[in-house]
Amino acid sequence: MSLAQHLPALQVVVPLIAAPLTVLLRRRSLAFAIVLAASWSALAIAVLLWLQVGERGTISYAIGNWPAPWGIEYRVDRLSAFVLVLVAGIAAVVLPYSRASIEAEVPEQQQYLFYTMFVLCLTGLLGITITGDAFNIFVFLEIASLSTYVLIALGRDRRALVAAYQYLIMGTIGATFIVIGIGLLYLMTGTLNLADMGRRIAAVQTTRPVLAALAFLTVGISLKLALFPLHQWLPNAYAYAPSAVSAFLAATATKVAVYVLLRFYFSVFGQSQVFERLPMQEAMLLLALAGMFAASTIAIFQTDLKRLFAYSSVGQIGYIVLGLSFGSTDGLIATVVHLFNHGVTKGAIFMLLGGVALVMGGTSLSRVQGLGQRMPLTSLGIVICGLSLIGVPGTAGFVSKWYLLLAALQKGQWWLVFLIVLSSLLAAAYVWRFVEAAYFREVRKDIGAAQLPWSMAVPAGLLVAATVYFGLDTSFTVGSARQAVALLMGGLR
Repeated sequence: MSLAQHLPALQVVVPLIAAPLTVLLRRRSLAFAIVLAASWSALAIAVLLWLQVGERGTISYAIGNWPAPWGIEYRVDRLSAFVLVLVAGIAAVVLPYSRASIEAEVPEQQQYLFYTMFVLCLTGLLGITITGDAFNIFVFLEIASLSTYVLIALGRDRRALVAAYQYLIMGTIGATFIVIGIGLLYLMTGTLNLADMGRRIAAVQTTRPVLAALAFLTVGISLKLALFPLHQWLPNAYAYAPSAVSAFLAATATKVAVYVLLRFYFSVFGQSQVFERLPMQEAMLLLALAGMFAASTIAIFQTDLKRLFAYSSVGQIGYIVLGLSFGSTDGLIATVVHLFNHGVTKGAIFMLLGGVALVMGGTSLSRVQGLGQRMPLTSLGIVICGLSLIGVPGTAGFVSKWYLLLAALQKGQWWLVFLIVLSSLLAAAYVWRFVEAAYFREVRKDIGAAQLPWSMAVPAGLLVAATVYFGLDTSFTVGSARQAVALLMGGLR
C-alpha cells in the first residue's frame, strides 16, 4: 500500500507527533527544527491532497478501515483541501519568522513550549478541516483552542494573561454551544458522520431539536470566528499575543471557524428545509453589515496598530459572512476567496508589525512616526496589504470584493453595493492613520539603530508578494472556490 493513500492521516499525525518530541527534548533549537520540519511536511501533504482531489475527486479515508458511519472518516474535498493549503502554508511561513521574534518576546526557558503549543494548534486546525466526523470537529477544536490560550498568554505584556483568560471564557462558551448542537443532531439522526448526517436530516427537518441545533451551532461557531458582536476576545488576543502568534491566528483560526460554519450549513443543513423556516440569511446579513461598519469605525480611533488591524479583522469577517448571507454562487465564491485572501493579507500585516515592534519598541502610532524613512520596505509592505483590505485593484482583497458586488447586483440590491463601497472607505480611513504617521511625521530621535533580521523580513515579504500575486492571478483561489461552491450548493435542494 503506497504512502500516498495515507496522506489524510499523515496530515494530522505528522504535526501531532512533533508536539511531544519538542517537550521531551526541551531544547529551543531542536524544538524549532522539529516543528519547522513538521510544518513544511504538513504543507507538502496539503498540496498533494489538493492535487489528488483535483484528479480523483473527493477523498474518503476510513480510520482503522472502519467504514462510515460506524468509524471515523477523514474526508477531503475541494473546499477542505483549499483550507488545508492555507493553514499549512501560513504555518510554514510563520515558523521561520517566529524564531527571531520569539527570542525577543518570550523567556528562553519557555521558548520550546511555544513551539510545542504552536504545532499542537496547527494539529487542531488541520484536524478540524480534514475530519468528516462532527464530534472530532469538537475534539480538534479543543486541541486548537487550549493551545491558543497558552500561546496568547506567552506575550510579554501582562495584559496578555487577561486576553488569554477572556478568550478562554468566551471560547469555552462557544465550544459548549457547539457540542450541544452536535449532540442534538446525533440525537435526531443517529450518526456523527457529516455526510451521513446530511442525508438523514431531511427526515427530521421539521423537529425542534434540529432547529435548536442550528441555533446552538450558529452562536457557538460565531464566537469562534469573532462575528460581530461576539468578537470581544479578538482585539486583546491579537494585540497582546507574541507577534508570531498574532500573525498565525489572524491568518488561520477565524478562517477555519468560517470553514466549519460552511460545512454545517451546506453539507448538513443544506439537505433540509431548515433555512426556509428560519431567517438565517437576514440575520447573517445584518450581523455582517454591523461588523463591517462598527468594527471598521472603531479601528479608525485606535492608537495602537495591532489593535487597529485586530478590529479590521472583525470588519473583514463581516465581508466573509456577507457573502454567505447571499446564498448565491457568487456570494459563496466571495466568502471562500476572501477567507483565503484575507488570511494571507492579515498574516503579512501582523508579521510586518512584529518587525516594527522589534525595531521601534512598539506598535503605537506615536512609535511609528517616520517609519517610512526608517523602515521603507516594511512600511511599503503594510501599505500594500492595507490597499488589499480596502479592495484596490491589483491586490487580493479586490477579487473577493468584486464577487461580493456581483452577488449584490445579481439580487438587484443596489443599496448593498453602496454599503460595500462605503465600508471600503472606512478601511481607507484606518489605513490612512498608518500612512499619516509613517510618511508625514518626523522620524523619532529616541529610537535606536536595530535592524530587522532577515529571518523575519523574508517570510513577511513572501506574504506581501502573495497578496499582490493572488490579486493578479486568480486561477488557484477563484478556481478552487468555484469547484468548492459547486459542491456546497449541490447540497441545497
